[in-house]
Amino acid sequence: MLSTMTSNHVWLKREDRQPVFSFKPKEHSELGIALGIIDVETAAEVSGSRFAYLKGDLVLLQFAILQFCLGIFTDREKLESIAREAGLDVKVTPFTPVLPPVFIKPAVQNRMARFMTPEEHYMFPNDDLMLIGSAEHTTGSMHMDKTFTEDQLPLRYVAYSTAFRREAGSHGKDTKGIIRQHQFDKLEMETFCLPENSLQEQNFLVAIQEYILKSLNLPYQVVLVCTGDMGFPDYRQVDIETWMPGQDRYRETHSADLTSSFQSRRLNTRVKRSDGKIEPVHMNDATAIAIGRALVAIIENYQQADGSIKVPEVLVKYMGKEVIGKK
Repeated sequence: MLSTMTSNHVWLKREDRQPVFSFKPKEHSELGIALGIIDVETAAEVSGSRFAYLKGDLVLLQFAILQFCLGIFTDREKLESIAREAGLDVKVTPFTPVLPPVFIKPAVQNRMARFMTPEEHYMFPNDDLMLIGSAEHTTGSMHMDKTFTEDQLPLRYVAYSTAFRREAGSHGKDTKGIIRQHQFDKLEMETFCLPENSLQEQNFLVAIQEYILKSLNLPYQVVLVCTGDMGFPDYRQVDIETWMPGQDRYRETHSADLTSSFQSRRLNTRVKRSDGKIEPVHMNDATAIAIGRALVAIIENYQQADGSIKVPEVLVKYMGKEVIGKK
């Protein structure tokens, strides 16, 4: 267990199984272009900068990751095993898969307390709509103005969507490849629970994130984020950074946000206790897998000397092949 502080963040843990290469590892963009599975030049002509065409085996890899992850989230025994190994005493229930809308009303987004300005996100004022920056936005708001009973909680969802961000403040950053795009796909966890269980609930979501990364055999570190860097509605934020050997550094790939009752008060999402008392539920959201960055991590960590990419063992049965190679 690692517990150090750097730049006001606390590093909680490091699973440091960095691959050893007999050659200088390349960045995903160089490998992807050479293999014909990433095409940013055509996308720039068609749609502009920070877009990409994913092709061939990389598309199959994306959906292999999704199938693998959804298999975890809908398997009660697997989730019970993850909670047990993490030493957590939580009521384990399978997650309900969701395909949420990618448009949201600005008034609802305001209630979510994710203040997305026109500089940050894509707005459509004539329609009173905006594109979401995460499935959290339309999944977390799906129970606004509703009251649950204690026995209905926790409610757990895993939502898959495309997300959209302007990235206006990132000019000149991560311009190569698919690290920072205007359009990206993500599988997101959203849960509603009793207030006394919300910290354990967040730890459960982080344990699931770690299980996925361990299963993919990707090196990572867990970071407790300082208050000044957390999202506006967050009470506690835990990030996971995954090793990218082509870039020779860890990059953020996951975030887990406990918002306690901040969002639920604004959304009027409540629970009626057995004694009749009504109070806000607590809410958590967390990345299950950010597809683009997961693809980057796999490409860079599993690259071979000849420029091919090994497929992680747990994904082979979904891919039907062990190597993404040159034709």
